[in-house]
Amino acid sequence: MEMTTITSRTFNQDASGAKRAAQNGPVFITDRGKPAHVLLSIEAYRRLTGQRENIIDLLADPEVAEVSFEPGRLSDLTKPVDLS
Repeated sequence: MEMTTITSRTFNQDASGAKRAAQNGPVFITDRGKPAHVLLSIEAYRRLTGQRENIIDLLADPEVAEVSFEPGRLSDLTKPVDLS
C-alpha cells in the first residue's frame, strides 16, 4: 500500500490525480503543512469500517448495468391449489 501526501492546492488543481493515487493507498491532503483530510477508495473505506455492500450499492454500480436479467413469469412459479 502506497501512501501519498499532497497539498490542498494540488488537490484542488488535480482532483483526478488524487483519485488515481487513492487506488494505490490513502492520500493525505495537507492544509498549511499539516494533515487535514484523507482520501480513500471506496473499497479501502469499506475494509476500514467493516461495511459490506448492500443491494442498493450493487444496483447503483455502472458495471451491473451490463448484466442481463430476465425474471421468470409469475405464472411459471405458482401452481393451482386443489381445494376439493
